[in-house]
Amino acid sequence: MREHAIFDKIDLHLIRVLHTVLTERSVSRAAIRLGMHQPAVSASLKRLRDFAQDPLLVRSGSGMVPTEAGLRMIEPSASILRGAQMLFADARGFDAATATQTFRIAASDYLDSQFLPRLVALIKAQAPSCHIDIVSLSGESDYRVRLAQGEVDIVIGNWHTPPDDLHLGALFDDEVVSLVGEQHPAARRGWTAAEWLSAEHVVPGQTHPGARGVIDEHLESLGLQRNITARVAHFSLIPDMVASTLLVLTTGRAYCDRFAGRLPVTILPCPVSFPRMRYYQLWHARSHVSAAGKWLRARVKAVAAGLSQGPGTG
Repeated sequence: MREHAIFDKIDLHLIRVLHTVLTERSVSRAAIRLGMHQPAVSASLKRLRDFAQDPLLVRSGSGMVPTEAGLRMIEPSASILRGAQMLFADARGFDAATATQTFRIAASDYLDSQFLPRLVALIKAQAPSCHIDIVSLSGESDYRVRLAQGEVDIVIGNWHTPPDDLHLGALFDDEVVSLVGEQHPAARRGWTAAEWLSAEHVVPGQTHPGARGVIDEHLESLGLQRNITARVAHFSLIPDMVASTLLVLTTGRAYCDRFAGRLPVTILPCPVSFPRMRYYQLWHARSHVSAAGKWLRARVKAVAAGLSQGPGTG
């Protein structure tokens, strides 16, 4: 089939089916997400396979996986859908009451436990037909690239030195403290800077490739290094580990306060002086003047302003 003939037969709905099937790796799950009957999704997939002259999705064990051609189509199809979503949105302005777009927010689980729930509640109350995707920050993907490619709209986190190639808005700050188990020697007698540095420290996983975290970046600026003996990808699991070991978690006071009342842990001041942790929302120039982007960032700022204290991270 000639290329222009194929183009004439492909509409935006088919592109949406293509992207959903490839990312869900399941016709049945794609049907649920699309709000379609499964036979209709299967029929659309058959048309797409005919156009591509490729199966696109094949069985592997008990599941399905995209073919090489299918994998290459995931990002272009996502780009087409994002472009279509934005095509008339800013020309019309952003009407939260009727908007149907998806907001994609990248954040780690070290945030205050009330922050993201309050943000989701506010967005759903004011923009009830919008969708929300909250994705994690990890050492496997670079948030700068995700922002540039439109995979996420904003990134929320803390940085010792915020990146200068992105727009940013300050949200809140917090005091740096250490969390230890009640049986830790420092809980009884305190500690010197040397004792704190040589203690067994636990830190969260990377938020992006090459990330070191604000604590270690500050220590490096002082010519110091702490003794890190454990790294944990899931920040929310660390306090329970601290409670039953000699591990030390150094992070923001607001985060530690959540656990001081329900776990056998103690909050101690750090014998090394740290600046207050400052949290930001970051966004790319591509969405800087977007009406929807401005609306989302205003909601984030409003929720942050409503928190009495900020969260913390290691």
